[in-house]
Amino acid sequence: MSSSDQFETRLDDDLALLTETLEEVLKSSGDPADQKYIELKLKAEQALEDVKNRVSQASDSYYYRAKKVAYQADDYVHEKPWQGIGIGAAAGLFVGLLLARR
Repeated sequence: MSSSDQFETRLDDDLALLTETLEEVLKSSGDPADQKYIELKLKAEQALEDVKNRVSQASDSYYYRAKKVAYQADDYVHEKPWQGIGIGAAAGLFVGLLLARR
């Protein structure tokens, strides 16, 4: 299982937990003096904060990976410009053929 699949699974689990907790909060009496309500509200707030942090970390991770790939591609094109031109031309031809089929 790739790390992105693991992340998606964890994110799905986190969102399910958050949804479940928020549903419990909504079903509770809503009385601010009720101890269960206070506990559920704190649990929901913490779950929401945890999900936000994980999504933010994953977003940063994907950004840095994409940036690394872009730098590698840039280095490759600088080292082998003619091969870079050939790859670009082939990609352009492929996209052109796909668009022409529509």
